[in-house]
Amino acid sequence: MMRLLESKKTNKKGRSVGGTISSVILHVLVIFLAVFATARAGTRKPDRVKAEKLNFVEIKKEPPPPPKKEPPPPPKKVEAPKPKTPQLKVVMPKVETPAPPQGFKVLPPPVSIPTKIPTIDLSKALTNENDFSGKGVAGGSANGVKGGTGNEGDTGKNAGAKEDHGPYMEFQVEKPVAKIGGEAPEYPQSLKDQGIEGQVLAQFVVNESGRYEPGTLKIMNSSNPAFTAAVKDALPRMRFSAAQIGGKKVQQLVQMPFQFHLTH
Repeated sequence: MMRLLESKKTNKKGRSVGGTISSVILHVLVIFLAVFATARAGTRKPDRVKAEKLNFVEIKKEPPPPPKKEPPPPPKKVEAPKPKTPQLKVVMPKVETPAPPQGFKVLPPPVSIPTKIPTIDLSKALTNENDFSGKGVAGGSANGVKGGTGNEGDTGKNAGAKEDHGPYMEFQVEKPVAKIGGEAPEYPQSLKDQGIEGQVLAQFVVNESGRYEPGTLKIMNSSNPAFTAAVKDALPRMRFSAAQIGGKKVQQLVQMPFQFHLTH
């Protein structure tokens, strides 16, 4: 609480106008100062605004990249003129056609098959492949004389002697043996009743007359002796067309299978 200064008591009579005015002015100043101090104490001083210095930097725009230059087209290749190839004339050599072979050799089939490799005689002359061409006269030589009857290497002592050939193999003849008729082997009744079937592989010689050459039969394989007996019994009555070489009938070694099958 503010106390107002109390002026000295004076007599009403002695109070002057100037003193009264001074007192009023003094009181007004005191009140004003009190109010001003109170108002200032209740308000905060505003914070000072910091001044910031802004520097403006001018950014230069980068210039656009220069346009890409297209590479120049490659120069065209100038083809050199092709040299003219001279035409060559091919001259074929004259080939003298050799004289046709006058005959060929025939290897007779072995009567007994060897079980050992024979020794090689190196002193003998080399085999002439033209002697086995299949052209000319059978049993002759490629270098022989047409119409000659002597053997190769004859010196006159044995010239003109007839050469004895054994039976030929199928691959050696121009026309092989073929069956043309005759009786077939009879089916054994005992095996027929039992329903037994089988086969026989026989080897034999067919002579120039187209018949079985007696004594040349050889059974290569048989499923039953009864079938073998039936083949031996029927073979002499069979008929064949004889093998031929150069239009001449010759003997041929034949291997023939005989089948025994029952018809159901």
